[in-house]
Amino acid sequence: MPTQTLSEATRPATAATDSASQSSHAPGWRPDSWAGRSAGQQPEWPDAHALAESLAELRRRPPLVFAGEARRLTEHLGRVCAGEAFLLQAGDCAESFELSTADQIRDRLKVILQMAVVLQYSAGLPIVKVGRIAGQFAKPRSSATETRDGVTLPVFRGHIVNDIAFDEQSRMPDPARLLQAYNTSAATLNLLRAFTRGGYADLRQVHTWNQEFVASSPVGQRYETLANGIAAALRFMNACGLDTDDSAMRQVELYTSHEALLLGYEEALTRTDSITGDWYDCSAHMLWIGERTRELDGAHVEFLRGVHNPIGTKLGPTATPQEALDLCETLNPGRIPGRLTLTSRMGAGNVAASFGPILRAVTAAGHPVVWQCDPMHGNTYATDDGTKTRHFDAILAEMREYFAVHADVGTWPGGIHLEITGDAVTECVGGGDDLAAHQLGDRYETMCDPRLNARQSLDLTFMAAELLGTA
Repeated sequence: MPTQTLSEATRPATAATDSASQSSHAPGWRPDSWAGRSAGQQPEWPDAHALAESLAELRRRPPLVFAGEARRLTEHLGRVCAGEAFLLQAGDCAESFELSTADQIRDRLKVILQMAVVLQYSAGLPIVKVGRIAGQFAKPRSSATETRDGVTLPVFRGHIVNDIAFDEQSRMPDPARLLQAYNTSAATLNLLRAFTRGGYADLRQVHTWNQEFVASSPVGQRYETLANGIAAALRFMNACGLDTDDSAMRQVELYTSHEALLLGYEEALTRTDSITGDWYDCSAHMLWIGERTRELDGAHVEFLRGVHNPIGTKLGPTATPQEALDLCETLNPGRIPGRLTLTSRMGAGNVAASFGPILRAVTAAGHPVVWQCDPMHGNTYATDDGTKTRHFDAILAEMREYFAVHADVGTWPGGIHLEITGDAVTECVGGGDDLAAHQLGDRYETMCDPRLNARQSLDLTFMAAELLGTA
């Protein structure tokens, strides 16, 4: 049977194709209007009928998130635009179907909560918490195939498409995985809502978030000191008769996000809001466009311009000020604060020259964007034995350069975007424990890009908090 892309498969079977079903803020847009554009990073599905059935089933499924939640996130991000809050976006590089147990989800959440409380306590600002979680199953790749020992197979594109094992059956794109991605996302969201609203995220539990392998480190001890300060402040508030049993103390708002890569999947989960009549991609609260798919006339930009979720786009060292301005006009023509996040991922040493002109041009044009630093993706390299890694010092250097450029221009640095895990992995070198290249094999578990472990994540967060305190 001939192969077929998501664009080809969904064109005749889309949920809403009539001209009346258009976005209120994107003239000429429909959920399937992306299908007429060039769509990069789409797998070649071998069974067109199975793909059509999976997409049809997704269209029948309930939404994973709700329009009102996405609108609330836009409001929070509007405060980030105004310099009244800070965005922390963090989570796995590529989620795994096998590594989505309750304990593993809790540990990822635990690190995000620790990072957020460090930033909030140190900077005295609300922290908008967005996880790369409950949907980050697809990954862009530099090549469509991979060759080992003379054998060439389709590249691993994330569990939503195929499996990482290097054999023909595992690497064959399987449309049934689209439904498995939905089911795993739904289960993850259910656990996250239970953890964030059921007492686990209670600020009075701040000590319990310190994992054993973090607590035994210098950064863990630094966190413990901070936690003691929070506990003392809460005791003081109680002594003053202030209510520390308020829901703001007992619950946190955690929003989900992922790269909107597989457009057929995203379209199938796009719904009209019953209150406003607007279109929302209900696969996540926030979606972003990657560095490889941000072409102005491409399918990814076309799709995201029409949904009302808060959205973002990555900007690498090849991005120009004019491209950034064009993206702002296309993705946020109404100039809604909190609607659009521009994420710099330039690489250490490139920020002033590559990001500075973009920052100045967009600011001068009056676009109300959330500025965010991704200090990880521009600093990936391979060791002598071919292991993909990142050096903590380079990650920190890019973050410092990013804050420095904002200080020079007089703009708000907005947020950070990090790939992290709650597990004690050994994937990025450096950090407080000075992890060496020869130790990467101890627990190198990522399915794609190297992640900061919990110790390294907290190390970086304390340093970000110091930079934020002077912003």
